[in-house]
Amino acid sequence: MESTLTEEQKEIDFQNKIDSGIVIEPKDWMPERYRKQLTRMMSQHAHSEVVGMLPEGNWITRAPSLDRKAILLAKIQDEAGHGLYIYSAAETLGTDRQEMLDQLHSGKAKYSSIFNYPTQNWADIGSIGWLVDGAAIINQTALAKCSYGPYSRAMIRICKEENFHNKQGYQILAYLMKGTKEQQEMAQDSINRWWWPSLMMFGPSDADSPNSDELLRWKVKLHSNDFLRQRFIDRTVPQAEAIGLTLPDDKLKWNPETRHYDWGEINWDEFYAVIKGNGPCNRERLKARVDAHENGAWVREAAQAYAQKHFN
Repeated sequence: MESTLTEEQKEIDFQNKIDSGIVIEPKDWMPERYRKQLTRMMSQHAHSEVVGMLPEGNWITRAPSLDRKAILLAKIQDEAGHGLYIYSAAETLGTDRQEMLDQLHSGKAKYSSIFNYPTQNWADIGSIGWLVDGAAIINQTALAKCSYGPYSRAMIRICKEENFHNKQGYQILAYLMKGTKEQQEMAQDSINRWWWPSLMMFGPSDADSPNSDELLRWKVKLHSNDFLRQRFIDRTVPQAEAIGLTLPDDKLKWNPETRHYDWGEINWDEFYAVIKGNGPCNRERLKARVDAHENGAWVREAAQAYAQKHFN
């Protein structure tokens, strides 16, 4: 009987299930550390999806055409849905959604550092779709095969929608690169600003990543940060060349021996500064989320009152 097993035996059995490729479900026994690591990772992912709506929402009223506005609105709506999927999956680990939101609003919980950068022109919407969502796809296709069932299943639909977002962003930049000199310069300027933060999305280098070994052992992560970063670079460089964009790294070149691209040094000081709350838009993003939550209190209260009246 499982109840007679020691904690050490339970952990051994759990690891054997992981190593055998058995998917862990909410009612299965799991080490408390596994639960905490997953909750941290999933809440951070959900927060990133929701906060990620803000830099794009900045351009809804300034999209260059009605079609572009409709596409952008649909994309932002998708991101909200992604956050809801992942919050729901995280709740199966025993943490209430309100608790996760409280941690975000207090600054205790983190979200992807990339969303603390401003969108300065329309080309930035293309860069977010192509680079930011492109990096997310590299991460999320691996998560779709992770060891925790609710998380992996949530990724299936999210990855399909992110692929659409990625193509939409690339199309924006491709059209700009076929346009006037000013449009081409705007696209290149945007790439110059978003390239390095996009590489930072994969997290610290493997030697400096405090959680990777544990997450890899439990197959929450299937690949290391640097492996995924390399995959993203290898995929992105030919796409940039195809439409005439130059990636802002003078050390970026094809290595025939490794059959991968070499790249320059990432500014990790900038990465950690943004994580600590000192990025260009950290305070603005957090204030916007807190204000939106407080201003939407009446909607939640009305929905709860309706549910109590009609379904209790």
